[in-house]
Amino acid sequence: MMNSATFAPRLLEKLRKLLGPGAVLSEPEELLTYECDSLTISRVRPDAVVFPRSGEDVEAIVKLCLEHEVAMTPRGAGTGISGGALPAVGGVLVECARMNRILEVNRDDRYALVEPGVVNLDLSKAVEKDGLYYAPDPSSQASCTLGGNVAENSGGPHCLKYGVTVNHVLGLEIVLGTGERLVVGGPEEGLAGPDLVGLLVGSEGTFGIVTKIWVRLTPLPEEVRTLLAPFRTMVEAGNAVSDVIADGILPAALEILDQMTIGLIEDSVHKAGYPRDAGAVLLVELDGLEAGMDALEAQVEEILARNGALSIRAARDAHERKQLWAGRKNAFGVAGRISTDIYVQDGVVPRSRLTEVLRSLEGLGRKHGFTVYNVFHAGDGNIHPLIAYDGRDADQVRRVVAMGEEILRLCVSVGGALSGEHGIGVEKKDFMPLLFTEDDLRRMADVKAVFNPTLLLNPRKVFPTHPCVEVRHAFSKPATEGR
Repeated sequence: MMNSATFAPRLLEKLRKLLGPGAVLSEPEELLTYECDSLTISRVRPDAVVFPRSGEDVEAIVKLCLEHEVAMTPRGAGTGISGGALPAVGGVLVECARMNRILEVNRDDRYALVEPGVVNLDLSKAVEKDGLYYAPDPSSQASCTLGGNVAENSGGPHCLKYGVTVNHVLGLEIVLGTGERLVVGGPEEGLAGPDLVGLLVGSEGTFGIVTKIWVRLTPLPEEVRTLLAPFRTMVEAGNAVSDVIADGILPAALEILDQMTIGLIEDSVHKAGYPRDAGAVLLVELDGLEAGMDALEAQVEEILARNGALSIRAARDAHERKQLWAGRKNAFGVAGRISTDIYVQDGVVPRSRLTEVLRSLEGLGRKHGFTVYNVFHAGDGNIHPLIAYDGRDADQVRRVVAMGEEILRLCVSVGGALSGEHGIGVEKKDFMPLLFTEDDLRRMADVKAVFNPTLLLNPRKVFPTHPCVEVRHAFSKPATEGR
């Protein structure tokens, strides 16, 4: 990586002329904030950060970077946990946070047109008065942006019932790695032809930079019931989840937190009233029509009791419901009280193997010398073991990375996957061969090359960086060399 004094001065001059005052950062102290996302293990400082305000700006930025053969990395709020916004080879970081307008809300056809810097929760707040909301709800929804959600195909607690980001994106305007601006899909449902929207959502910024998004809006449910059930053990809580699903019930959310995590939350400003003596608590949310909700709630309560629930508490009103969810949504953040850094994994396992995997996680924690805090989307088997460590200690960093690898290998060994919602990024790219053959990865790389032939857009992400997968010439010279 070059320093600001030698990095492509002609490119910096052109970027400043294009974007105006305050929209280009290049001094070391200005760049420090952008050297990582929430995966703090991996850090690379960009050579410059730019703040576009429109799709036209993004298009011009990409063309300038291509002209000077400089790598570029898109970024939203930086809440990603797989290094997707890491400027892996330096270059220009394209920070889209200032593209934050809600451009259109169509209440009749239930869609909105937004820019990528719109904060997830802000969209729901903006349309709540019309009886609508945006369903995907990552735990970071109060700060993460919709562009980042599209890049990572983000999930969230309520995606058990409503699906992940791709199920709510109707269309995209995107600037490809070639500098071309492309519109795929749109507000109309069921457009003919290949599903290019589905291809681009979850491509982690390696195909293009999203500049506009058409999203589906969902009617607010008539009735919502939120239940908190403590259990003696994680096994009992996991069995209750399996039985709820086996009975043909599809809750809006099924979330489990273990005793260690409960303690962290109850000691914080996000205290939610979780019982500290429980081995685990299960959060169940039911929503839908008011008619029949009492019977559905009674059915779920019977299943919970049958599996050993110590008690069952129903939120009395919207305030209490919000309090119960605040504990869950802030589980990662409160871990900052106990250590300088946290490492959160994102594997997926079959529900039938959850108990086995959780026991194995305890063993891995003992092996590597860490305490494991478990909070996860139990309904779809998306685990989020949280490991607190000191990033200033090289030995702890080495051990936490080794433990992360073992967690991923464990998930795959029981029939699971590498990621449920956080993406592959730099964190998991070298583990892709656990799931895909070399030929599979070649085909994926071929698709990427259609949209990003120079590989200058968000390089060294998703795919293992070895010659049989990434195009051999892509890194034959430093991507940050400007001319």
